[in-house]
Amino acid sequence: MTTDLTPALAWQKLREGNERFVSGSSNHPNQDASRRSSLVNQQHPFAVIFGCSDSRLAAEIIFDLGLGDAFVVRTAGQVIDDAVLGSLEYSVSLLDVPLIVVLGHDSCGAVTAAKQTVDTGEMPKGFLRDLVERITPSVLAARRNGFEEVNDIVVEHVQQVAERLVDSSRVISESVDKGEVAVIGVTYRLAEGRAELVSGFGAL
Repeated sequence: MTTDLTPALAWQKLREGNERFVSGSSNHPNQDASRRSSLVNQQHPFAVIFGCSDSRLAAEIIFDLGLGDAFVVRTAGQVIDDAVLGSLEYSVSLLDVPLIVVLGHDSCGAVTAAKQTVDTGEMPKGFLRDLVERITPSVLAARRNGFEEVNDIVVEHVQQVAERLVDSSRVISESVDKGEVAVIGVTYRLAEGRAELVSGFGAL
């Protein structure tokens, strides 16, 4: 059993799950013992969600998903590194997942830290510096477009990350060109719980 969903149908399924979550009528699908048993030797997720690590952004909850539905990769500020690219390429080439969602959210701490670094010129210590360096181009791009607010920078960053995924990975870009995979940028509003499409590459 492989997923027969097109990228467009996969996004529709996520949207419907998010609507249920927003309205407080989540189904909590695929979370029982029989589903768990059916997945022991195989998995066929219909979406990859590459999102921020923020504790308020639990992908399976906000899209009302269960076991085996989504392949989830998370880093603070949804920052790309080689391990992220490898994980996403695995999902596309071995699991045949039709949709990659780059998921950011308002009030993002990692984006806020990058903005503060640009504002003050003071770099944070330790490995937080690496995060900030990878988000800084998005801060500068947003600023060039006249945006100063953190939530506007988040939208710019999500768009930049989605574009960078397609640019950086030949596996992903070739799958997009063939119409097998779409890469979309989505931002999430913490107060409302709503996920909104802000960019897309491929057949949606």
